Amino acid sequence: MIDWEEIGNAEDAEELKKAKLWLFQENIRLENARRELNASQEKFLNERVQLRKELDELNRRTVMERQRLKEERIFFEKKLAILQDGFRKLDEDRQAFERQKRLMEERLNRAGWDEPSGAPLVEESVRLLFRGTNNPLALRKRYRDLVKIFHPDNLFGDVELAQSINREYLRRKSREE
Repeated sequence: MIDWEEIGNAEDAEELKKAKLWLFQENIRLENARRELNASQEKFLNERVQLRKELDELNRRTVMERQRLKEERIFFEKKLAILQDGFRKLDEDRQAFERQKRLMEERLNRAGWDEPSGAPLVEESVRLLFRGTNNPLALRKRYRDLVKIFHPDNLFGDVELAQSINREYLRRKSREE
């Protein structure tokens, strides 16, 4: 703390010079401290502004990512619904085929066809499965659907029926070419 009364009462020029020098040095030190404080404040404000920009960018990305995830979830649910509908239709087709197969067996039994291997029955059933395929695109689609249903690796698959489906497809395909 500066004792101003002591400085004011100083009679010696030497004491006044010392006090003046000390005040000058103290003034310089305070000015430097003020500059450092202003520089620190400026740096702090710049860092604060930069942090705010980074947080805003992060928030924007987060919002965009949430929107993207929401859209992907909706898209996934639509694809799942399509797949479930496809499996339902395949099961309905398989059941319809089984009904047609039983009807064909009954018709052949009534007609006196008593083949132990059942090969003519399978061939006739396969012809019914390909009924209504008028162009190569429809034929290929029907073939793929039938293979999905009756492939031997599937739960309701049948080797003999799958082979008959392949033969009928190749026969019809060669006839169209």
